[in-house]
Amino acid sequence: MKYVHGTDFLRILPRSQSTARASGLRPLLLVVAIAWGLLSVPVADGQSPKPTDYEVKAAYLYNFGRFVDWPLKGTNVAASFAICVLGDDPFGQALDRILAGETIGRQRVVARRISSLQMLGDCEIVFISSSEANHLGKIMEALDKSAVLTVSDIPQFSQRRGMIQFVLEENRIRFEVNLTAAQRAGLTLSSELLKVATVVRKSPQPGD
Repeated sequence: MKYVHGTDFLRILPRSQSTARASGLRPLLLVVAIAWGLLSVPVADGQSPKPTDYEVKAAYLYNFGRFVDWPLKGTNVAASFAICVLGDDPFGQALDRILAGETIGRQRVVARRISSLQMLGDCEIVFISSSEANHLGKIMEALDKSAVLTVSDIPQFSQRRGMIQFVLEENRIRFEVNLTAAQRAGLTLSSELLKVATVVRKSPQPGD
């Protein structure tokens, strides 16, 4: 039996803990809370199949949307909140399963796969696949000052103007934040989100 601590972040889950357990819905969101060390409940080893890295990352993407404020985009607010994948999709159906029926604010959360830079403006969050590593400079230039949260697991992403980079630490999926890049785009990241990042880069990085 192992324990993880810190009940202040229970609201990261879109539903109450008891409701999630009773319905069996969104189990991977509970995994994210555990991965962050945000729950103070016992977790029995071997209780359920271990999620894949990309199932955990997919759940993180949803939760990032709940801890970032975007600047207002005029008077017409889109009906949906788009979490996009640029390049080869490593998530399979995991992202669709996790986002199904979820909302952020009053917006319905949807998953989109995009193949061109022209489609980036329709996204609130974009996960840049490792298949795009060789084109990262061009992608970041296209997104310069755009109010789009950029996330990736490409090595050194947070040092190359990316906002959130997934990293593996002690066999757990964690993340680094480039706060300068986010602020440049007009995004406000919650202090609660920053507290659980492994690294927060506040100084301008080359090219920022």
